[in-house]
Amino acid sequence: MHLLKLLFFILASFSHTVYSSYNISVIPITKDEQTSLHKVPFNLEVLEPNQGPYLIIDLDTPYAWKDIPITNNPVPCDVEDGCRHPVRCDNDLCKEAKSYINPICPTPNKTDCSMCIVTPLNPVSNACVVSNLTTDLLRPYWTDGRNPVNSFPRWPFGTRFVLSTAPKSLDQSFPEDVRGVAGFSWSGLCIPRQLNSTGVTTAAKFALCLPSSSSARGVTFVGEGPFYFKTNPNVDLRSYLSYTPMIRKSSISLGYYIKINRISIKGTPVNSVPKGGSVKMSTIVTYTTLRSDIYKALVESFSNATAGIPQVATVEPFGLCFKDGALGSGSVPNIDLEMESENIWSVSVENSIKQVGNGVACLAFVDGGSKVTDPIVIGTFQMENNFLYFDLENQKLGFSSSLLSRGTSCSSFNFNLVESYTYQMSSE
Repeated sequence: MHLLKLLFFILASFSHTVYSSYNISVIPITKDEQTSLHKVPFNLEVLEPNQGPYLIIDLDTPYAWKDIPITNNPVPCDVEDGCRHPVRCDNDLCKEAKSYINPICPTPNKTDCSMCIVTPLNPVSNACVVSNLTTDLLRPYWTDGRNPVNSFPRWPFGTRFVLSTAPKSLDQSFPEDVRGVAGFSWSGLCIPRQLNSTGVTTAAKFALCLPSSSSARGVTFVGEGPFYFKTNPNVDLRSYLSYTPMIRKSSISLGYYIKINRISIKGTPVNSVPKGGSVKMSTIVTYTTLRSDIYKALVESFSNATAGIPQVATVEPFGLCFKDGALGSGSVPNIDLEMESENIWSVSVENSIKQVGNGVACLAFVDGGSKVTDPIVIGTFQMENNFLYFDLENQKLGFSSSLLSRGTSCSSFNFNLVESYTYQMSSE
């Protein structure tokens, strides 16, 4: 026991100077082929492709949760791999978690203070259960912006992380290899803030770059930057970004919202879009969802702008479809979102048109109905191959528009692991 502790502190001290320059964490993202949900490795590790289990990425979840049991091992969690301890109810972390109780969740019964009772939520099914807040060990990898670097030996057993346990029944409606949710919200217990508070990173900021295919990995970076892709190795991806303020819709809201002035197609504004209207970002919704009046106005405007392209019968859930073979180069106009900052997020054909098979391609926006909570929700199809930078500290969103127009994509990060020993030798 004492030897383990001694080893931990020796390794941590030995590696401090070697790794002090690494302040970005890198996590691979995989797209599930059946559900189009995007997921990260269970322990945030850089693993070979298709090595589950995984956690679904959610921009609303207040804290991560996994279908894991609590254990009461007497060995400190800084030392033994895999041990988990309940968080007490009088702990500040518990108070933080309890401030995010979802109103659709059951009211927890009162218990003694040895555990912190929380209510993890499945964002796909909206199922919710009563469970416990606990600690676990995660193994995030660093990066210099170009390659992943194993954080061993600075954290040889992983870094402590707070999350909720959950029963396996809460995984229902998830892909088979998914066993929980990774929270990337505003919350003080979200993954970016926890990695920042434990010293893995030096900034509560994260970049999200979702892949468009299940056969190639995307990437999320947690930290300040810089960020490089192997296709443009000398270009920091932050140089592609335009910015707009990022807001919380209310004091209890955890999702990310931005405001837009207008939506335009070929310079013509789309009717029914309220100036200064709030737009929600979602990694659970696949296609951007619009209130009915906005959707109908968008379909009409897009139909007028593509009058020369033959239309065909619609395919659910879409309301405007075309003959795929008639979509020639340059025939599909961009859909321009003018932000509150007056910067333009251009949605190009790769993010506006979905090939649905049988020679049919459809406008990849859907009608959410007339009574939706949020009039515009940007889904993952419109985010894929866009570099998005969520700056929680300065409350702003950086966006690149499609990376494909710059000759790169979200699958262009070099995930070839650079061994710790190599980095140690090269830094001497």
